[in-house]
Amino acid sequence: MRLVFFLLFVCISLGATADELTICYNYGCTAKATVVFSEKQLLQVGTLFKTLPSAETERTSISKAIGLFESFSGQQTPTQNDRGGNVNDDGVDGRMDCIDHAHNTTAYLRLMEERGWLKFHRVQEPVRRAPFIVNDHWAARIQGKQSGQEFIVDSWFFDNGHSAAVFTLDDWLSGASPGEQ
Repeated sequence: MRLVFFLLFVCISLGATADELTICYNYGCTAKATVVFSEKQLLQVGTLFKTLPSAETERTSISKAIGLFESFSGQQTPTQNDRGGNVNDDGVDGRMDCIDHAHNTTAYLRLMEERGWLKFHRVQEPVRRAPFIVNDHWAARIQGKQSGQEFIVDSWFFDNGHSAAVFTLDDWLSGASPGEQ
């Protein structure tokens, strides 16, 4: 019996628990849901960050990790119905606009940061661009720890579960989109 309690204590002490986040959807974060990521799912994401040699390779892993987190969230919420942009999923439960994506991606990035996976970047607050009066767009933002350069992590362009686009902040503010990379 003592061994069971000891093992339980060790598991709790080592953080052998799942993580949960609140995500949002249905445009403008009008619907919210709590998603729980299992240790198996977190291990799958964490593996992307093992022995990365540079900030550039970390950004590639971040892009892939966002796709995984979206897939895991879509298994628990209607966000699996989200399609890239705002046109292809209008009216569908689970649709996400750029505000929803910026919120959720920032939450996923903060989870990565809390788990110690981000060695070369720190998470910043989401950022907005407005190239035209009625064309606001929001996205998650990270900053290089050494360079100070800021990058955008934007999953809005793609269907649920696809890797996110990563741009320099300057390129994104100038209207960059994945077809132009």
